[in-house]
Amino acid sequence: MTFKDYFRKDYEKGLWSMEILTLIYMLFTSVLIGIYWNGITDPVSMIITRLFMLAAMAVVYGIYLFRPCRATKILRIFPALLGLIWWYPETYDFCSQLPYLDHVFAGIDQTLFGCQPALVFNTIVTSTFWSEAFNMGYYAYYYMMGATIIFYMLCRYNQADKAGFVFLGSFFIYYIIYEFLPVAGPQYYFKAIGVEAADTGVFPAIGDYFKTHTEMLMPEIKGIFSQLVLGAQEVGERPTAAFPSSHVGMSTVTMLLALKTGNKWLFWVMFPVYLLLCCATVYIQAHYLIDSICGFILAVILFYAMWFAYDKINSKKQAGA
Repeated sequence: MTFKDYFRKDYEKGLWSMEILTLIYMLFTSVLIGIYWNGITDPVSMIITRLFMLAAMAVVYGIYLFRPCRATKILRIFPALLGLIWWYPETYDFCSQLPYLDHVFAGIDQTLFGCQPALVFNTIVTSTFWSEAFNMGYYAYYYMMGATIIFYMLCRYNQADKAGFVFLGSFFIYYIIYEFLPVAGPQYYFKAIGVEAADTGVFPAIGDYFKTHTEMLMPEIKGIFSQLVLGAQEVGERPTAAFPSSHVGMSTVTMLLALKTGNKWLFWVMFPVYLLLCCATVYIQAHYLIDSICGFILAVILFYAMWFAYDKINSKKQAGA
């Protein structure tokens, strides 16, 4: 396909799967906002965010109707992708209404591994080179996902809707888990109870402590990528979304989508970054090791479940057409 082909008139009825899933997720979380209205710090701004998203989706859809072609249809995915950055901090607003369970997951790590891997890993691997490599992998998270989705839009257009369904559907399932399973992660929990207590295997339950406390352990800055990761965490990180790890999970979904493209370059260029990212989740103390393990397992299950669900839904549509 040439560049000009993306701007030839090409009208298709209906919404992208990513648009439909975004609307469903916004409706679901709007109900949660209503349920937790009195406990949430600023529910009005959360509602306004949804109105902005609806407006953005309407604008890009209007552009598509004005000039229907593949280029303007592809434009319609960007509000859904950018929405992931908006929706993530909100998982904290929801899960912080419940007692946190970090003592359970820190205890699981202690039982399985005889230590806290999140405390031990970066004391074993201390070099600036590996610190920067792991932080680079962690920072590349959104870039890997964005590159894969855009590759589908530009180079695997006929499979793009399916890829978007698998990708965004998996992401939203992780978010929904976080909204009902409050786990802050080592960087928050160990700050709250003290590293000394964690190091000796003492893991007290702290209830809703994180509803009013968001302090985290400050990492040692060894280079530009550790600084970038810290900056991103200071802007968007909250005591939420530790179990299961979506960094491991969604990067695994991304790698499976990359594999499905049949493009070896896309997969193998990202693969070393993917390995660094998975290691980084524990190295930078964002996750307990059990979080990362379960994040990987859930990702594989979700990928094939969503892939199958898309085929099932579309076969029914075609049968009813």
